[in-house]
Amino acid sequence: MTLFDLDQAQQRLADVINKAIKAGAQAADAVLVDGSSVSVSWRGGKLESLEQAEGGDLGLRVLIGKKQASVSTTDQSERAVGEAIERVIAMAKAAPEDPYCGLADPSEIAKDFPEAEMADAFEIGAKRLTELAREAEEAALSVKGVEQCEGAEAGASQTHIVLAASNGFSGAYRRTHYGVGASALAGTGTAMEQDGDHFSSVFLSDLPSAASVGRTAGERAVSHLGARKMPSCAAPVVFDPRESGDLLSEFAGAILGSGIARGTSFLKEYLGKQVFPENITIIDDPFRPRGKRSKLFDGEGLRPERRKIIENGVLTTWLMDLRSARQLGLKSTGHASRGTTGVPSPSPTNFYMEAGQLTPEELLRDIKQGFYVTETMGMGVNGVTGDYSLAARGFWIENGCKSFAVNEMTIAGNLKDMFRNLTAANDLSFRYGLDAPTIRIENMTIAGV
Repeated sequence: MTLFDLDQAQQRLADVINKAIKAGAQAADAVLVDGSSVSVSWRGGKLESLEQAEGGDLGLRVLIGKKQASVSTTDQSERAVGEAIERVIAMAKAAPEDPYCGLADPSEIAKDFPEAEMADAFEIGAKRLTELAREAEEAALSVKGVEQCEGAEAGASQTHIVLAASNGFSGAYRRTHYGVGASALAGTGTAMEQDGDHFSSVFLSDLPSAASVGRTAGERAVSHLGARKMPSCAAPVVFDPRESGDLLSEFAGAILGSGIARGTSFLKEYLGKQVFPENITIIDDPFRPRGKRSKLFDGEGLRPERRKIIENGVLTTWLMDLRSARQLGLKSTGHASRGTTGVPSPSPTNFYMEAGQLTPEELLRDIKQGFYVTETMGMGVNGVTGDYSLAARGFWIENGCKSFAVNEMTIAGNLKDMFRNLTAANDLSFRYGLDAPTIRIENMTIAGV
């Protein structure tokens, strides 16, 4: 894998921006994403695929008055970049006016960056990844009841992110990523059940053994055998941490400044108001060590900060980039995110709900009849109204214990009611970037037979 010079890349972007200004842009910013990756898949006791990739993508945004346009190119030759500059200038001149677009004021940009654990030495190759995938498959197949492994995979990547702008901002950082996963099938014929496990980390040393991941995949598949379909009712629903993060994601999507400015969020009137119970705290931490979504600066060169988004159950802020903040008459919270194409938009960083006081077992203890959800399916969430309805499977709760597997169920409610009637367990772990512990929600509609 080739070495990457961050200083040289920053100078490269500065040169591109200067050429864009000379070509007619009044302001410009540029982003370079350069990376290398290796991934393998293992199936049926043999290597199924091996992929290695290296490459970079350069994105340029130019502004002329209140008009803006962006372009990207994977060809970074002088000729290709020159053509991209000509093209994006022409696009900006033809674009409609946007009264809220624009770079950050020089007084707003980040000028120093904190220390953050975001990357390791990246010393891993295809041979070791192949061993991990093989170990994961073998472990899945060793679980009694598993008929076959749909596949196991392992991968590693490192990415360099460089951002520069004509307002004086220039910054760069590197991140690494590792992952291992497996998918298992248990049972036969129409009674066959599938499930899996996947784990990823920023540092290789934080990756669990491939055998443990494979074993979990097999055990999960077997646990669903003999699943039933239960009668419809209203009862508590408990979300496994694999699914509780999705609920948190729905909340994060509802407080993005872009949606608030358009008036398309069911929480648009809730700033400074109670959204969750008083014992719930939700945090966004861009500098969390080894965090999946850590960053030193946002997509517009602003320095983000750790924030309590929900404090004592109260919503304290929206997640805003510059554009949405201007629309709302507020200041950006440093949540701009961007790729090499398009313009910045807000998104969370390491976003998590703090752990509660009860163990998961205590959370279930007083439930006579209920539903423990391990997987949801479908697209049944309305971000404008908060209405929530998804297909689900998991385990039926009887007298405080998970008793037997259930599937072909539907759970429904409204997210505003669900958030207000939420209890968090004490088993928070940081696996996905948007993380929550086991969550219990009272009195949801459960549809089955």
